Amino acid sequence: MLYIFLSVCCSVTVSILLKLARRYQINVAQAITWNYSIAALLTWIFLKPQPDSITHPPLNLYLLLGVLLPLIFYVMAAAIKGAGIVRTDVAQRLSLLISLGAAFLIFGDSLSVVKGIGILTGFAAIFCLIPWQTKHVVSQNNKNTWLYLLGVFLGFGVIDILFKQMAQTKTAPYSASLFIVYVAAFLVSVLGTIYQITFKKKRFLFRHIFFGWILGVFNFGNILFYLKAHQALAKDPSTVFTAMNIGVITGGTLIGLLIFKEKLSTLHKVGVGLAVTAILLIAYSS
Repeated sequence: MLYIFLSVCCSVTVSILLKLARRYQINVAQAITWNYSIAALLTWIFLKPQPDSITHPPLNLYLLLGVLLPLIFYVMAAAIKGAGIVRTDVAQRLSLLISLGAAFLIFGDSLSVVKGIGILTGFAAIFCLIPWQTKHVVSQNNKNTWLYLLGVFLGFGVIDILFKQMAQTKTAPYSASLFIVYVAAFLVSVLGTIYQITFKKKRFLFRHIFFGWILGVFNFGNILFYLKAHQALAKDPSTVFTAMNIGVITGGTLIGLLIFKEKLSTLHKVGVGLAVTAILLIAYSS
C-alpha cells in the first residue's frame, strides 16, 4: 500500500504543478518538453531498458503515443486552468470507462450486470462533473473548458488502450518500449517548443527547464510506483487499481478545496461521489 500512496502523491503533484505553472509564469509547452527528457532518463536508470532486445517494434504505437502524450498534457493543463484540479482529476480517472469499453470490444471481456451498472454510474458522474453553470468556467476566457475536460477523458482513455496494446507486444519488452515512447514524446515536444520560440516569440528560460524536470520526476514516479504496487500485489490487481483511482480523486479533491479554494456545487459533489461509486462497482466486478 506504500507504493500506491506514493503513486497517488506523484499523480496529484503533477496536477498541482500544472495548476501553479500560470502563477509563476511558466511556459507549459517548454515545461512539458523537458518533463519528457527527465522521464526518459529516469526510465533508463530505474527500469534499465534494452532497446536492442526489440525484434519487431510496434512503430504505429510508438508514433501515436509519442504524439498523444505531450498533446494530452497540453489539454490537461488547459483543463486545470479552467475547471480546476478536482474535476480534471476525476475526468482523467473516469477515462477507465473507455478502457473498459475496449476490454469488451477489443480484448474479449464479458459484460456483467455489476459492470453495466458501474458504466452507467460513471457516465452519470461525468454529466454531474461537467461545469455547466460555473461562473468561473463559462467566462469569456474559459468558455471551452468542457471541451478540455472531454479531451482529458478521451485522451487518457485512448492512451491507456495504446499502453495495454504495447504491453501485450511480445516482440518488444515493455521497459524498452516505454523508453522509446518517452524519447519520441520529447522529440515531438521539442518541435512544439521550437515553433513557439520561432513564431510565437516565446522566450527560452532556464526556469521552464527546471520546472519541467520537476514535473518529469513526479510524472515518472507515478508510473514507477504504480508498477511496483502491481508487482507487490501481483495476485490482487483490483486492489491496486481501485485504491489508486479513489486515492487520486480524494487527494485531488482535498488539494483543490483546501489549498486552491476551489468551489464545488452540490451537483459536482454528487459527481465525485458517483465517480468513486463507479470505480468501486467496476473493481468489484473484475
